[in-house]
Amino acid sequence: MSWLERLRDGLSKTRKQINDTAGFLGQDVRDVVTNRLDTIEDLEYALIAADVGRAATEEILADVRRAEGKNLQDALMDALTLQLEPDARRAEFRKLGFAPDARRKTVDPSGHVVMVIGVNGVGKTTTIAKLGQYYMSRGQSVMFAAGDTFRAAAGAQLGEWGDRLGVPVVQGQDGGDPAAVAYDAATARTARGTDLLFVDTAGRLHTKHNLMEELKKVRRVIEKADPGEPAEVWLVLDAVTGQNGLQQAKKFHESTPLTGVVVTKLDGTAKGGILVPIVRELGVPIKFIGVGEQPGDLQPFDSQEFVRALFDVDIPKS
Repeated sequence: MSWLERLRDGLSKTRKQINDTAGFLGQDVRDVVTNRLDTIEDLEYALIAADVGRAATEEILADVRRAEGKNLQDALMDALTLQLEPDARRAEFRKLGFAPDARRKTVDPSGHVVMVIGVNGVGKTTTIAKLGQYYMSRGQSVMFAAGDTFRAAAGAQLGEWGDRLGVPVVQGQDGGDPAAVAYDAATARTARGTDLLFVDTAGRLHTKHNLMEELKKVRRVIEKADPGEPAEVWLVLDAVTGQNGLQQAKKFHESTPLTGVVVTKLDGTAKGGILVPIVRELGVPIKFIGVGEQPGDLQPFDSQEFVRALFDVDIPKS
């Protein structure tokens, strides 16, 4: 099964959420706006139920109302794609009628160190392993740092992944100082000339304040060991958590400014619309999305591809 087919299948719950509430997507926009105000209300409900968010939903409906000459589904797809574009300049091009090719064959981190953050249970450690496989398959050398010293067996889990993949893993003692692990790993990366270092971090301490302060400390020591790093801070977010996940993202972003988001478990939710407020409210691009447990189930995010898969449009059959 191709990636597009897996993505389409993964989004089936979200698609059903929209279609069951808004089974009118083939109608002409002008007819809907002029004669079927109840249809617009149904669409509003469907988008909010899919966790698109009220503010983004209002903007989407405004774009749909202006989209004369299109059927409702095409207008909705265009409006959603626009909302998923974090780059204001590219978004403006879309508003003017241009459709830039958003496909990214690969996601190239800005520097050499990627700090991976997020609450426990979202799949940070497994995501790091998948990211390692992704970049190794593209010819880059990779290291891991087992910086989640507070979760029992987190280091062992990442160490096991390292053994499977042939990736060096810098570890510390359970309950030890995660900043020391990050410092040692950043120092080792520069000494070895490794292309990419992924630093796992804790997702829960006994208070939220302590967690955020610990993440700030980890970031500072990486900078000390390897000036200019971490150039990337990626938040792993479980799509199933919906709006709660978005609130988590805001807290992390305030404490340790994000450069990207990795959204996992899209195949387990009817609320795949959460990607829209992530981009809209955080102003941070989505780097990767995941729809399963296999390494190939984590792929670079492409807004057009995502929207087409959501509506089951132009998905190649193999």
